Amino acid sequence: MKQEQFVASHAQEWDTLQAWLAQLDRKPQAAMRAERMLDFPQAYRRVCHQLSLAQARGYSREVTDRLQRIVQMGHRQLYRPPAPRWHKVAVFLLADFPRLVRQQWRCMLIAALLLYLPAIVAYILIQWKPALAYSLFSTRQLADFDKMYDPANSHIGRSSGTDLQMFGYYIMNNVSIAFRTFASGLLFGVGAIYVLAANGVIMGGVAGHLNAIGYGGPFWRFVVGHSGFELTAIVIAGGAGLHFGLRLLAPGRLRREDALREAAWTGARLAMGAFAMLIAAAFIEAYWSSIAALPDVVKFSSGAGIWLLVLWWLARGGAGSRHAA
Repeated sequence: MKQEQFVASHAQEWDTLQAWLAQLDRKPQAAMRAERMLDFPQAYRRVCHQLSLAQARGYSREVTDRLQRIVQMGHRQLYRPPAPRWHKVAVFLLADFPRLVRQQWRCMLIAALLLYLPAIVAYILIQWKPALAYSLFSTRQLADFDKMYDPANSHIGRSSGTDLQMFGYYIMNNVSIAFRTFASGLLFGVGAIYVLAANGVIMGGVAGHLNAIGYGGPFWRFVVGHSGFELTAIVIAGGAGLHFGLRLLAPGRLRREDALREAAWTGARLAMGAFAMLIAAAFIEAYWSSIAALPDVVKFSSGAGIWLLVLWWLARGGAGSRHAA
């Protein structure tokens, strides 16, 4: 076969493989999705064979050099060591997870409204009529709240336990709430709606009661530090549950089985990111939030900084990175 015929027969294939290998360096996730259509192992074997043919037939240096470059690019990708596990975790948390949250912004917005609106309503109603707190909580529960947020308490927000013990408790408590919020989406989203609204009422009820009896200062000083991670994680878990429920109800153009598989994978990744946020919240809550001796300016400025950090991370994380999809 003449060189011109050889190049004309395979040039498009070489262009496709070279472009894919270059994309693999810049945007690995997008390239891996495209591999389903490319079949990289088969394409790599073909270009290696074509290089040997070009060399054996004495084709021009321009042709053999081009094929050699493609083979070297493929060899580097095929035999390079896999990224360490910590790197994959870091990429997921810093880039993939916030991008996924932004992709599901509609469900996240609905989840935020379902959590915060009932909380605001409950808070306002208890300011207007403090006795309503007894409709939400038992007398013993209210007494426990009063004890934990008594200004005389040296460790606000808790009545006993070391920092390490409370760290473990907060992890179990927070993650269990988030898991229930996410898993309840299996009930066509209705369960997630109920869990979010119920948690909102409880949040607003506790805050409203403590503010009504004059313990609002210690309460807000306690929650401001970890609330950025904790409340946002609950919203994300709720949004994941809503997404799953909506896909159950309306699979769209996909078969219901395929829609559920996609929703389960998306929801699982959102839930994993939310759980990581709750671990961060538990650490802050155990080792920082309960310190009563710090001045208000330190507590509230650090809390505001954490809120801004969380919002910036979710709004900009992964935008324009080399791992962007």
